[in-house]
Amino acid sequence: MERKELIVDYSEYASVAELADDERELMERAMETALNAYAPYSHFHVGAAVQMADGTIVTGSNQENVAYPSGLCAERVAMYSASAQNPGQTMTAMAIVGYNEGEYCEASPCGACRQVMAEYEQCSEHEMTVLCYLAGGRIRRIRGVKSLLPFTFEAQL
Repeated sequence: MERKELIVDYSEYASVAELADDERELMERAMETALNAYAPYSHFHVGAAVQMADGTIVTGSNQENVAYPSGLCAERVAMYSASAQNPGQTMTAMAIVGYNEGEYCEASPCGACRQVMAEYEQCSEHEMTVLCYLAGGRIRRIRGVKSLLPFTFEAQL
């Protein structure tokens, strides 16, 4: 038996104001986008903003459907849009925020979104920074999708 250790590389900030200018803008765009989510069933709005290597920001919000499996998470809406609009360009960062009952709240990507993030990261050979809004307005900054999903499926490209 070989024992191994898993290290999660993240930082936490007291508020959005503590982030670097580019990361603050990314989180603010995610916050704006959360308000546009189509969430008539869960009433849990999520906004995501993806930053491309050239500084372009692409946003997405969750889109629900009465046939629940037909909906799509904000993170995948943003990543698929970013990839379609900026083919071959690296996604360098993503910000994610929830909005429920009139206030911003904690949101973290689901397993499917983490796997999609991991594949985009693997294809670009560049770690993606992930910013998650937390309770009380704190921000968690995660370096690399491997910290979110350490045992990903590996794309055979």
